[in-house]
Amino acid sequence: MCSGVFCDRHAMAKAYGDDLRRKLLEAHDREEGTLLELAERFSVSGQWAWKISAQRKHSGQMERIEQRRRGRISKITPEVQQQLRWLLREQADATLAELQERMQQGRGLHISLGLLWKTLRKIGLRLKKSHSTPKSRTRKKAASNARSSSKPSARSRRKT
Repeated sequence: MCSGVFCDRHAMAKAYGDDLRRKLLEAHDREEGTLLELAERFSVSGQWAWKISAQRKHSGQMERIEQRRRGRISKITPEVQQQLRWLLREQADATLAELQERMQQGRGLHISLGLLWKTLRKIGLRLKKSHSTPKSRTRKKAASNARSSSKPSARSRRKT
């Protein structure tokens, strides 16, 4: 458990700046030491020194190469969230299928029902029960400790 405001164990590592990369690589070019010696001098790991040296050989530049984002880019932008809020203000009792259809027609954006549901929950909109619909005809299940009516209990059986 962390006791202070900042906890090292949960902190995300930040990338070293381009100035440090440049200094280490320029020192290596001037043959001021091996990559491992320079890593110790600049207080970085030997693996990092090897990595940036290999990146420079591959890309030809000393500066950090931006990493590409992995995974899908979400269809749900803040504009899409705003449009969903607007659609629900316009028709508060719209079903998920109706919202899906209107997003398809209005924006040409197909959103699965699952993603639509997840998005509505994320932006704080909840499903509201309609009081105008008839009650369910399905009976509620008995509590787990209730006895089943199919088997009479030992007390209720008649002695013959």
